[in-house]
Amino acid sequence: MVDQVQGMHDVPQSQRSTAELIRDLGDQVTRLIRTEMRVAQRELQRKGKEAGKGAGLLGTAAVFGLLGSGTVVAGGVLLLGQAVAPWLSAVIIGAGLLGLAGVTALVARSRIRVSAPPLPEDAIDGAARDIESVKEAARK
Repeated sequence: MVDQVQGMHDVPQSQRSTAELIRDLGDQVTRLIRTEMRVAQRELQRKGKEAGKGAGLLGTAAVFGLLGSGTVVAGGVLLLGQAVAPWLSAVIIGAGLLGLAGVTALVARSRIRVSAPPLPEDAIDGAARDIESVKEAARK
């Protein structure tokens, strides 16, 4: 009864029972998992906020880029229309833009495939190190 009342720091580790040590290990592993989960949650929140800000800015840039590109395309059609028929200049410029769009889409697809999924890498690495430490301690 006295052992149950005393804290785990009051009794030297060598005098504690195996059941007490296993219970403490379970408590510590639970606490460790909860801590790692909080770290992962914070990391994902931070990454999510940054991704949201970036997406908003990218959308704004796309609108301005579209307006500017339309103006440049109209100018190019008018300029090329001085040398060939206006309808042919529109077809030539349109075909060039479609070619650029295709190349850009291929490059974007390869970049997206290369990027890793948005995982909490720091938390996963920390959990892996913790698991390895527990395994090494169990071997001793």
